[in-house]
Amino acid sequence: MAHTGDRSEEHANFWEVAEPFLATGRLHEGTMMGHQCLRTSGNDQFVATVERSSGNLVVKLPKERVAGLIEAGDGLAFAPAGKVFREWVAVPVFDEARWTALIDESVEFVGG
Repeated sequence: MAHTGDRSEEHANFWEVAEPFLATGRLHEGTMMGHQCLRTSGNDQFVATVERSSGNLVVKLPKERVAGLIEAGDGLAFAPAGKVFREWVAVPVFDEARWTALIDESVEFVGG
């Protein structure tokens, strides 16, 4: 399934990981804060997006999980315009298996 998002080099890793979710219909493309994101097909909940400036995966998880990822050095606080989103974490290091697992974890969290 083709998406309408940015296929710039900075975002290529995100869309590579997203394609299998989109192809199965488990997730669909939507928008969040003015740019492309992944949403659950069942209940249309936000799951993940790619940070425009960095290409980081940004994924929705329970706030305790987000805090743990940040504490472990595996994630960064997601704070667009200076406001920290406690249930969102930015994951800067690309690892296809890890990003896939985090998106799966997000789908479970939001009830997709």
